[in-house]
This record gives sequence, structure tokens and C-alpha cells, in this order.
Amino acid sequence: MEKDQSITTQNPEYPPSNTNIVSVKSWLGTLALLLIPIVNIILLFVWAFGGEFNVNRKNFAKAQLILMAIIIGLYLIIFVFF
Repeated sequence: MEKDQSITTQNPEYPPSNTNIVSVKSWLGTLALLLIPIVNIILLFVWAFGGEFNVNRKNFAKAQLILMAIIIGLYLIIFVFF
């Protein structure tokens, strides 16, 4: 019986580069960039929906965008009623 050679498996010793752990230094740089007005929104969209960024940073950016949308929505509701 022949094995199907078309199936490829990933070697667990070499995980994809976009799943590496993000260092504390990198997180501090990320948070420092997010303190800059306008740049923070652009960077969040680039990290969330852009190319081959770290999975942790992509998820963080998506979570931040969702949180920003919720807060803006709440502000609009409060502004309309009061």
C-alpha cells in the first residue's frame, strides 16, 4: 500500500515565524506607538488586517478595534439621549 505523498506535515521543531512569542520590549514599543494620535488607528488596522504580522499582535489589534467601536458606540448613544 502506497502512502499519499501529497500530504505535508509541519515539523514541530520549527513553528511558523508569525506565532513566536512577542517580547516585553516589543510590546512596550507597540504600546508606545499606540499613544500617537491618528497613527494608532492606522497601525491597528494594518496590524489587524495586514500581511504576515505576529498572530498575537493581530489578535491584540482586532481586540483594540472592537473595544474602540464599542466605546464610540456608547458615547454616541449617551450623546444622543442627553
